[in-house]
Amino acid sequence: MSAEIKTVRVEIFGRVQGVWYRGWTIREAEALGLDGWVRNRGEGHVEAVFSGPAAVVEAMIGYCRRGPPGARVTDIAVEPCDEVPAPGFHQKPSR
Repeated sequence: MSAEIKTVRVEIFGRVQGVWYRGWTIREAEALGLDGWVRNRGEGHVEAVFSGPAAVVEAMIGYCRRGPPGARVTDIAVEPCDEVPAPGFHQKPSR
């Protein structure tokens, strides 16, 4: 029986740029076997799409609430996403 695949778009707010948040996200998502991407937003927050088994996606969302050392996450927004990301996890250009 295969696990339900869940895909979400996440926006992370706070002190999340200039603290290696994107690199940390890539490392954590790859370790969990998730597909998706991460990028900085011009407004000063980080945006990501995570896709994989529902329990693993939920775990990654929990990790994002803490972030890497140096980050100070003040809020996180999660919404369902219809995007089907390419296999693997990568960084997209800032937008």
